Amino acid sequence: MRFVYGKQDMRTLTRAQENCFLLTNALGGYASVTGGFSAPRCDQGILVAAVKAPNVRINMVHRLSEVLSIGADKRYLSTQEFADGTAPEEGYRELASFTYDGLPTWSYDVAGVRVVRRCVMAQGKNTTAVLYSVDNCAGESCTLTIRPFLKFVPRENILEEKKSFVYEKGTIRSGDYTLYLQSDADVKAIPMQWQWVAYPEDVKDGRPEKSLAGACCEITKTVGAGEKLDFEVIFTMHPEAVSGAELVKAHYTRNESLLKLAGLNDPIARELVLAADAYIARRDSTDGKTILAGYPLFSDWGRDTMISLPGCTLSTGRYEDAKSILRTFLAYERRGLVPNLFPEGESKPMYNTVDAALLLIDAVWQYHRRTGDDAFVQEAWQVMCNIIHYYKTGTDHSISMDTDGLIRAGGGLDQVTWMDVCVNGILPTPRHGKPVEINAYWYNALKIMEFFAPIAGTDGSAYGELAQQVKTSFLAAFYMEDKGYLKDVISGTKADEQLRCNQIWAVSMPFGMLSPEQEKSVVDTVRRHLYTPCGLRTLSPADPEYHGHYGGPMVERDMAYHQGTTWVFPMGAYYLAYLKVHGYTAEAKAYVRAQLDAMEPMLREGCAGQLPEIYEGDFPTESKGCFGQAWSVSEILRVFEAIEKE
Repeated sequence: MRFVYGKQDMRTLTRAQENCFLLTNALGGYASVTGGFSAPRCDQGILVAAVKAPNVRINMVHRLSEVLSIGADKRYLSTQEFADGTAPEEGYRELASFTYDGLPTWSYDVAGVRVVRRCVMAQGKNTTAVLYSVDNCAGESCTLTIRPFLKFVPRENILEEKKSFVYEKGTIRSGDYTLYLQSDADVKAIPMQWQWVAYPEDVKDGRPEKSLAGACCEITKTVGAGEKLDFEVIFTMHPEAVSGAELVKAHYTRNESLLKLAGLNDPIARELVLAADAYIARRDSTDGKTILAGYPLFSDWGRDTMISLPGCTLSTGRYEDAKSILRTFLAYERRGLVPNLFPEGESKPMYNTVDAALLLIDAVWQYHRRTGDDAFVQEAWQVMCNIIHYYKTGTDHSISMDTDGLIRAGGGLDQVTWMDVCVNGILPTPRHGKPVEINAYWYNALKIMEFFAPIAGTDGSAYGELAQQVKTSFLAAFYMEDKGYLKDVISGTKADEQLRCNQIWAVSMPFGMLSPEQEKSVVDTVRRHLYTPCGLRTLSPADPEYHGHYGGPMVERDMAYHQGTTWVFPMGAYYLAYLKVHGYTAEAKAYVRAQLDAMEPMLREGCAGQLPEIYEGDFPTESKGCFGQAWSVSEILRVFEAIEKE
């Protein structure tokens, strides 16, 4: 798909900064600024380098300030707000169009001079190339002057005090870091220039409003009257020479190979295939692949990885990547749990998740269903047996099987489901007890183990017998005949009967416990109370604890996060459940595909070509949280796969 933003989309400075792009390098590094070519967030930048993949990320080149001079006339092409009273750079006013077709491209027309800028990242390298084309029809020479503003701090950090940056012979040094600057334009050192960069997008969410950024060099290119010249500026952590034009060619070639591998035909599905690639990265500490939860805020977490793996790797045909990720988690299983957070440096893995291990078993099933790889099932078998054993007998975070066969979890301030917020010692969504989706995952895992047992050379009847007990107990405990939907948790509190989206996974999982009539009733209830075109609300608007607005300081945001906020990723389970209860008929597929038209404007708004984390509950129009979220992309990809291939 090709997304085009013109002057009508950038009528004001605020609107020029509404949409951004995301390029990634398969290490966790990225480049992301707005369509107006500004950085209104602390964690945006031209080069955010992953110095240790995937989570040690340093904001090296925060932004570029660009001035086009035609005689005495000087115009900014860059856009930026400042926090010290300095007038903003308003290059968006000169912008003819911003387009994204896998790479971002800006086109400017200024008094007879046309400037085109394009960005690309190298795969497997901390390298961003910025390519320029200047076509001068102004009748006199023009000069483009570019100043890179640097931070050299972790991506989420602001720079509060001036520091030393030194440019010399194509290198910029500061502290422990060296940045290489390559260009076929003129580059020279300049006296340090400092800016207080303003972050209006961060202010909305109570994050720091400003940071220092400094420039120690400038790049200039003069183009004579009637001339057209191309040049490149490359920022890299590696000393080897790089060609920006070759990186562009390699980028599009790689995208074509990813699309061919996935084999999906729908234009939105194909865009999501490319979007999914952004999240698959190397992890240095485990020497394998991982999935980053979201850009620019999140790292790689076990739960998010297990939810995102089926869509991001299996629906896209990336089976070896899937196997690498699964092997990493299999290797780190401990007492039946897999990490929610992997080690960095001397840190140990954190295992505070009840769902990741059960979803790992489902991910092995999903992998086997597509590949028939019995050898991998045999490889994973003992770890999967460990998971079942410890869930039955008890493990960390109060996770254990009750006498009725159902799984209970959580105690104290534990938050071990995906609704995992703790605010100043308050749990906005306390789900201690027996959560509905966890027990749906538990039953599903037991049925998978029963299926896999013969492949592993053993008898699986005990798994089947326990699954039957779980089914009987689940139906008795969770399904409310008078209301036609499932309890959210069994805890003996008022939270039990809150109408939440978690019940949809009891329908969408491969092995379910509900009757067809019950499944349809759950789907219909979710449709009536929780569905929006952009995702599912986390709580019914009729609930007294519902929060329909998401924004403000972190405390306010966290209180709303799972209390009504619309999340994109459960929409995938909803559509898969809808297809299931309607027998995957042509009519059902056509209905779901028509609903998925809402994805196209979602892909255009916020971050071009990506799906976000969340929207508000009341009026879900502006994306919130991470502007690119792995499980949002993954779950909608699974729906397209079901439409085209089931």
